[in-house]
Amino acid sequence: MIQSLPKTMGLDRQLMIVLDALRKQRNVADYSGDLIADNTVAECINHAEQLWTGLHIWLNGTYPDLLEHRKR
Repeated sequence: MIQSLPKTMGLDRQLMIVLDALRKQRNVADYSGDLIADNTVAECINHAEQLWTGLHIWLNGTYPDLLEHRKR
């Protein structure tokens, strides 16, 4: 799904690559039980917040009616 974001919402390709790499690290940790370094977690949270903000801006500009229920 992450790979489709540059084509659907115009996400920067480099950010998509970073998000995908973080997703892969999480998957490895899920199966191996290894811990993820604090700085990696912080990076993931930062990128997730950027993605959330970008998605909200894109939705507001492209499909504002989808956000209408949030205003009520």
